[in-house]
Amino acid sequence: MKFEHAPRRKIVYSFTGFDILRLENPLIVASNLVKQFHWAGNSIYALRGISFTVSKGEVFGLLGPNGAGKTTTLRIIMGLLKPDSGFAEVDGVRTGRDASLVRNRLGMVSTNDGVYPWLTVREMLLYFADLYAVPAATARERLLELANKLQLERFLNQRCATLSTGQKQRVILARGLMHDPPVMLLDEPTRGLDVVGSQTVFEFIAHLKELGKAVLLSTHRLDEAERTCDRFGLLHRGTLMYAGTLDEIRKATGQSHLTDMFLTMMHNSEQQTQATKDQACTPA
Repeated sequence: MKFEHAPRRKIVYSFTGFDILRLENPLIVASNLVKQFHWAGNSIYALRGISFTVSKGEVFGLLGPNGAGKTTTLRIIMGLLKPDSGFAEVDGVRTGRDASLVRNRLGMVSTNDGVYPWLTVREMLLYFADLYAVPAATARERLLELANKLQLERFLNQRCATLSTGQKQRVILARGLMHDPPVMLLDEPTRGLDVVGSQTVFEFIAHLKELGKAVLLSTHRLDEAERTCDRFGLLHRGTLMYAGTLDEIRKATGQSHLTDMFLTMMHNSEQQTQATKDQACTPA
């Protein structure tokens, strides 16, 4: 299937109070996602109607502190979690309808990913290609291409248990592309890596853009997001407070840097929460 660059148009999501760039023919769609979790008679909103899109050749940074709702969003997009309302699509496929079809269109890289210690790098990558029914000849060719791109050649026949942290991360990056998916999800991909390892991830993201992948990067590392992302969604307590390009969010917040934007966002959110509590406590 051939993916064409999609033109842009604007729509307004009223729950955010600002314009979100919506892309036609996007490869990732999150539309009004709502998710609550319940336990011991209590409930909490993990997502409060968030919407965004990611198109071919674009990196969208989903940014937020721990507990903002980033992982919940990724799990819904992967088809691992069902939203209470709203929907997600990957390459035109609703995630709640055919999870296996969705996962064939996704590549996932996470700091929580591991490697099979007793397999060699070559064996592991070919194994994952086989899981996705990639033809053997295509898998071998893709293995060589990725080994060259990510500098894996010298330890392709080495058992994964003997690899350094940075080498394992390169293997995990290659694994995500063995079935050549149109969409890549990156969940905190630089956590625990040194400067050299982080640079490998940055170069990998640039390579994904060159390949025309739609990339969703979930992170709380604002400096890294500013370096790699084309557009941003600032998530706080399940609400997408701001979304757009860096210039658009600068205009919306009056701040120049992502760190200052985040502090402004969190301050405004706390003020809104306190104002709601005050109104609820005011006698009629």
